Amino acid sequence: MKRIRNFCIIAHIDHGKSTLADRLLEYTNTVAGKEMQAQVLDNMDLERERGITIKSHAIQMNYRLNGEDYIFNLIDTPGHVDFSYEVSRSIAACEGALLIVDATQGIQAQTISNLYMAIEHDLEIIPVMNKMDMDSAMPDEVEDQIVELLGCKPEEVLRASGKTGLGINEILEAIVTRVPAPKGDPEAPLQCLIFDSVFNSFRGIIAYFKIENGTIKKGDLVKFVNTEKEYFADEIGILKLDMSPTQTLSAGDVGYIISGIKTSKEVKVGDTITHVKRPCESAIDGFEEVKPMVFAGVYPIETEDFEDLRASLEKLQLNDASLTFEPESSVALGFGFRCGFLGMLHMEIVQERLDREFDMNVITTVPNVSYKVYTKKDELIEVHNPSGLPDIVLIDRIEEPYIRASVITRTEYIGQIMTLCLGKRGELVKQEYISGDRMELIYDMPLGEIVFDFYDRLKSISKGYASFDYHMHGYRPSKLIKLDILLNGESVDALSSLIHFDNAVTLGRRMCEKLKELIPRQQFDIAVQAAIGAKIIARETIKAVRKDVTAKCYGGDISRKRKLLEKQKKGKKRMKQIGNVEVPQKAFLAVLKLD
Repeated sequence: MKRIRNFCIIAHIDHGKSTLADRLLEYTNTVAGKEMQAQVLDNMDLERERGITIKSHAIQMNYRLNGEDYIFNLIDTPGHVDFSYEVSRSIAACEGALLIVDATQGIQAQTISNLYMAIEHDLEIIPVMNKMDMDSAMPDEVEDQIVELLGCKPEEVLRASGKTGLGINEILEAIVTRVPAPKGDPEAPLQCLIFDSVFNSFRGIIAYFKIENGTIKKGDLVKFVNTEKEYFADEIGILKLDMSPTQTLSAGDVGYIISGIKTSKEVKVGDTITHVKRPCESAIDGFEEVKPMVFAGVYPIETEDFEDLRASLEKLQLNDASLTFEPESSVALGFGFRCGFLGMLHMEIVQERLDREFDMNVITTVPNVSYKVYTKKDELIEVHNPSGLPDIVLIDRIEEPYIRASVITRTEYIGQIMTLCLGKRGELVKQEYISGDRMELIYDMPLGEIVFDFYDRLKSISKGYASFDYHMHGYRPSKLIKLDILLNGESVDALSSLIHFDNAVTLGRRMCEKLKELIPRQQFDIAVQAAIGAKIIARETIKAVRKDVTAKCYGGDISRKRKLLEKQKKGKKRMKQIGNVEVPQKAFLAVLKLD
């Protein structure tokens, strides 16, 4: 155990974690020759294209220093705020962390939130300044920021470049000298932490774990503590670039277990594995059920594809346990699923993966968050969908989820960012200077307000300099109402939304105007209305397309023309009674991007 070092790489999104991991693998000869490519550990096409890490990846390396051999277990983690629970479990499986800061950007919001997470778990932090080869690097300023944040000495900050390989040997030495070896007792009862799981269509679900205490052998009967399921360890082993099986693993090791599990619900990230015969006394702390934050309806474009969509979502859930879904139906869109996502990026990625991996074309409705509705009888109902809201006379109060958001920005953009946050009903908690011209603003904001376009607008206001991170901060009562969109007097459930009372009239008006542009004209007038309960707050009319019936009637008496027009009028009236309106897919999408 003295020779084992478990560490993870944490950083803000896009600060060069995966590139640095590539260099570490190359310098330790873990990956060589034709296997070497950019972002080795990101094995999904989508991750490569977007240049982001979606899942954490673990790999073992061997390193020799002063004639002694060491084993490194590296976990590369995602940087985006949507995947922070996954990062916290990866951190729990380590004794040290490389904190990477981009020398051109400095410290950003997730740098700080991931750092606090690592400090809570008592990890040894090795600060690394990456991208030192760039012309725009500001090593001295960024070094001062790191020293101020961590309270370390300036000489402890390593300077490196994932691109050119500068400083990689110093990082490897620092891992050996600074990161402590795992503590644990190989003789104690077995206690392993699951920090990730992947699905393999031939072997079932493969769980990745780190052994805190005890020893596991191939063929042992083990139990998953939180799900209380028992399995035989058909195969255990360590994670090289591919999996390599072994007979035993003991305290401090990171490895995988295959036990023929078929459903993703049975393996939960953060769960504890122990022996059935000699169980451990307590599970490892910090296990949480991953809670989806954003909900949206996902419907197949062709109704007959409903079962295919169900199968696709089930397969996707095996690889991504944080996706939840349940069937629902909508008058406008037919049968589909109400899906829960961790955030907007997660929702985008799920949509993209459905399209790529399963060739499923889907319509996604307006995303919304979950609300707690208290009725007059004091019952609590959780509402994920505006159409599930009880009648307005039965509701006592509605509570909506709030977040504590931290925005780090340069001082010149503060005015505009404050205006944006106040417009989204944010309340300023505190603001403080991090260094010379950088400030951290902390706001309490409703989650429902940042779901749509907050992140994009923040980036464009600050020319890409502001960074944003958030965590849940409880529920608060709020004056929310249901805004319905009616077409010819019929409500379109896919376009209805729960919204704050103050914003309802302006949003209703804008939605009507937008739909007037997008819905094609029919042979009869279409009334597009926005309503709150029975009160209409906005209306637009899409005029009918008319045929010129009097064209053939030239000359003669006016009454002949009038007769034809009256006849046409009657026909229009009859048509209106049975006419139904086709709403194009882009109308649903345009409502999301109203600004």
